[in-house]
Amino acid sequence: MKTGLASTDIAAAPVRVMLLLGSLSGGGAERVAVNLANRCDPTRVDLRLALLRRTGPYLAEIDSGRVDAPAPRTVSLGGFARAPGDIARMIRARQPEVLMSFGMGVNLLAWLALRGLGENRPRWLCREDNNSDAQIDNLLGNPLGRRLIRAATRRVHRSADGVVAVARDLASTFEGRVGSSGRLRTIYNPIDVARIERSALEASVEVPERPFIVAAGRLERQKGYDLLIEAFARSRAASAMDLVILGQGSLEDALKRQAAALGVGDRVRFPGFQANPWAWFARARLFVLASRWEGFGNVVAEALACAVPVLVTDCDFGPREQVVHGQSGWVVPSGDAGALTAALDRLLGEPDLRGRLSAGGKARSAAFDLPVIAAAYTDLFVDLAMARSASPIAAPPTAWRAPGPQGPETAPVARA
Repeated sequence: MKTGLASTDIAAAPVRVMLLLGSLSGGGAERVAVNLANRCDPTRVDLRLALLRRTGPYLAEIDSGRVDAPAPRTVSLGGFARAPGDIARMIRARQPEVLMSFGMGVNLLAWLALRGLGENRPRWLCREDNNSDAQIDNLLGNPLGRRLIRAATRRVHRSADGVVAVARDLASTFEGRVGSSGRLRTIYNPIDVARIERSALEASVEVPERPFIVAAGRLERQKGYDLLIEAFARSRAASAMDLVILGQGSLEDALKRQAAALGVGDRVRFPGFQANPWAWFARARLFVLASRWEGFGNVVAEALACAVPVLVTDCDFGPREQVVHGQSGWVVPSGDAGALTAALDRLLGEPDLRGRLSAGGKARSAAFDLPVIAAAYTDLFVDLAMARSASPIAAPPTAWRAPGPQGPETAPVARA
């Protein structure tokens, strides 16, 4: 198969696009893939998902006939070693013109899979949706191992036809690693504002009787829930409230023990993964993202769409681009439980301030709406498929560029 197609061929049939992920577990990248699959213009792109494992709650939200995956097998190191071969077989079977892989680990596997495809190799986009340097530091304690993974990541980026980052600050870390700057793009993650607004009205959620603060995401160190629980336990303004943490992860038991040790075990709730987190968001007094690092923070954009006041950390990367301090959200330094406590006390004690942040945040959420972002990706896929040579991605039209923040390039950080 030749991957460079004449423009008349492109007009005659939608561009074949494959989105490659590990699974459809309940994370932000998986939500993005399903949103794109369901909302990119089908007259311009024929979009399929390729999974290394056919598992995850988001499988229910996409036509199973548009999802490819290898036969189930026991998860093991051998399964990881077979993943490049599985990817290559799915590519040969479907012959996509464009492949977009999601995240550092899957990008590495895609690079290994594509090396032997020759003329069957599709044009390839690496989508980076997290702070890869922080991920590497968190996963590997060995300095040599960190250097090797970073070197492999640079090689992956230089081998791809383009790199898509989900925040401008994140994209800046890849400058110099990807060769030509024309191969680096920033497109924010999409949220389905209309669906979120409908779902937020559902009354089936069993919310606490007391007023509550809400957070959501994987129960892992990255998300900073230990800092949030500490801040919640110290907060005078939150003393009559509950803290609801939506999600699943390896730290659930440790976080429950921490809450109990701090005397708030009966006020910190862990309802698990929720298919409709937005009904919780809309009923909360405050949404908090306490992350140590991020790539974008889908839940922040979703909370903005629910018109709940948002408190975020100034972590690398994403949240400080999503809100402007004092206008559409409140920003505090990352890794600082004391700053979180001070922000909780101020925001919970000032209803008028929460009202202003709620209104500003709701207006800000339109910048991340699914039709806008899906159109940007559709344009990218089509233009990349039309490129006849292995040259870098041409400079994009204005519509590709994700809307910037409603104010300064970098939001100021609250220090008190």
